[in-house]
Amino acid sequence: MTSLEKIIQFLRAGGVSFRTVQHEATTTSEASAKARGEDISVGGKAIVMKIDGDYKLFVLSAALRIDSQKIKNHFGAKKLRFASAEELSAVTGLVPGSVPPFGKPILDIDLYVDSSIVRNEIIAFNAGSLTDSIVMSTEDYLLVARPTLLEFSQAS
Repeated sequence: MTSLEKIIQFLRAGGVSFRTVQHEATTTSEASAKARGEDISVGGKAIVMKIDGDYKLFVLSAALRIDSQKIKNHFGAKKLRFASAEELSAVTGLVPGSVPPFGKPILDIDLYVDSSIVRNEIIAFNAGSLTDSIVMSTEDYLLVARPTLLEFSQAS
């Protein structure tokens, strides 16, 4: 089963509405937003970070960037960095740009969502590939994803 199929099955089991969008391969948030026909601010940018030896998944509006200091402070971390492409593949089985904004049961990793996601009515994201996206209500996303909400974004 592909990552997209797992996500669709998970969303259907959660009883939430969503739409899928197939598009050309996109590797940036800007290109993904354009391909989906959505504003970049509703894009859910999913980033795997290594914090003192543990990997965690952070999701924020694609129009913003991560404030590493806020994350370090929250976790009391000494070391914090983005996962390399090799680490990302080992932890998620995915390539950069394809990581969906889901922890368990889709990805075996703790999920943290920034308040920038909560401010939008919808969330759009690449769903396990560079050519498949899902658009759904933020309310439904939060219902099924069950993330830990945390403030960790800053303006680009």
